[in-house]
Amino acid sequence: MTADPPLPPGATPGPPTEGPGTDRPPPRTPLAHLPTPAVSADRLAAALGLPEGSLWIKHDDLTGIAGGGNKVRKLEFLASAALAEGADTLVTGGGRQSNHVRLTAAVANRLGLAATVVLASDPPERPTGNVVLDEVLGPELVWAGDLGYYALEDAIAATADRLAGEGRQPYRIHVGGASAVGALGYLHAAAELDAQVPGEPLVVVADGSGGTHAGLVAGFGDHARVLGVDVGTRPDLDDAVPAMAAATAALAGRPAPAGDVQVDHDRVGPGYGAPSDACREALDLAARHEAALLDPVYTGKGLAGLVAAVRDGRIDGTRPTVFLHTGGLPALFSPRYADWVRRP
Repeated sequence: MTADPPLPPGATPGPPTEGPGTDRPPPRTPLAHLPTPAVSADRLAAALGLPEGSLWIKHDDLTGIAGGGNKVRKLEFLASAALAEGADTLVTGGGRQSNHVRLTAAVANRLGLAATVVLASDPPERPTGNVVLDEVLGPELVWAGDLGYYALEDAIAATADRLAGEGRQPYRIHVGGASAVGALGYLHAAAELDAQVPGEPLVVVADGSGGTHAGLVAGFGDHARVLGVDVGTRPDLDDAVPAMAAATAALAGRPAPAGDVQVDHDRVGPGYGAPSDACREALDLAARHEAALLDPVYTGKGLAGLVAAVRDGRIDGTRPTVFLHTGGLPALFSPRYADWVRRP
């Protein structure tokens, strides 16, 4: 996806929650394999100069469905809302190597629904990475060309309208499942994480559409507990994340989170999906110290943000830090990254 221009002054950030009747939270449809493990990353900590026991990895790459990833937690609530509305088709979108698209198609299959997915790309000459899995899972693929974030949202809405005109009952899901309904998955994940890691840890997470970040903040009740690392997906994270966090908390009957949003915008590199030297260093550190495989689009840049925060003193090991591994391994098998990952 290309980057959108900044929103004009006074514009309302972020899309609304999905569908009507979102004034109370939907029930959860159990899909993920929970709780996912949280493991101490002492060898990586030592490599970064942090004390033993101060760094953890929360493995939401191991949520269990169709290769796993963080989107399954969101889809547990989004799918419930879709079923409650009598939907027969899940409609969403993402970039060519979208993990969210793959997992939405998988969840639709698991629940006996259809799926239509809009990809912000021209079709490839041959499928690779996540697109191979999309082809196996079998959703209707709509190749929409190179679109920015909000242009893709418009294309998803137009596709949902087209399906409704054909007599279908579509349920529109925003890019990345980023809405108050979707973020409920991470509101609940916050309690799971606190039960596993002592000391009210800081959580570092890659920020694509912002829903994971927002849900964690709503669950912890404090923006200071989460550092998001912008990967270049969405142009208005600084506005969208706190708005979504407040809406998610309200949907769950909780007070608005305290504090100010924390987003590191300096790890995007050449752009969304474009690898950087800092991302490659992070991939190597994770793989060679913890046998954790990251991807060049999301988690590699997320860990690069954690490394930068250690080196400039924002993370010093005096409180626990958790890196949230959100998945994304299939992207490593895209030819775009074949030469990049090869050792010199």
